[in-house]
Amino acid sequence: MARNELRPVVRLKSTAGTGFTYVTRKNRRNDPDRMTLRKYDPVAGRHVDFREER
Repeated sequence: MARNELRPVVRLKSTAGTGFTYVTRKNRRNDPDRMTLRKYDPVAGRHVDFREER
């Protein structure tokens, strides 16, 4: 399976200021804007918003 620029690897950084990151892929055709997901931050010990960093 070829990896192209349609589904690039993106890093999601915690908005809690802990510096914790998740790594995932996204479809640029469906989501051209920056992605925001609500995930668990183990450093903060709670669920927070994670924003895509470029």
